[in-house]
Amino acid sequence: MDTSKHNLSTLFDQLGLASGASDIEDFVTRHSPLPREVAIQDAPLWSESQSHFLEEGLEDDSDWAELIDELDALMRH
Repeated sequence: MDTSKHNLSTLFDQLGLASGASDIEDFVTRHSPLPREVAIQDAPLWSESQSHFLEEGLEDDSDWAELIDELDALMRH
């Protein structure tokens, strides 16, 4: 059972992306703002598996859902 605390860095690890603080900042800057009408999991920047992970995390209200929402908010600015 995974009892570790998730954060944006571990979310980026899970997505197979560089996960340092500057990497996350660069990613958000490069892909923002995400249009309001596009759900985060439907953004064209994700691979199919990344999109599926995000969608499943939100639908299942998993441990990742709060961080996916946080990333979503960061990408809307």
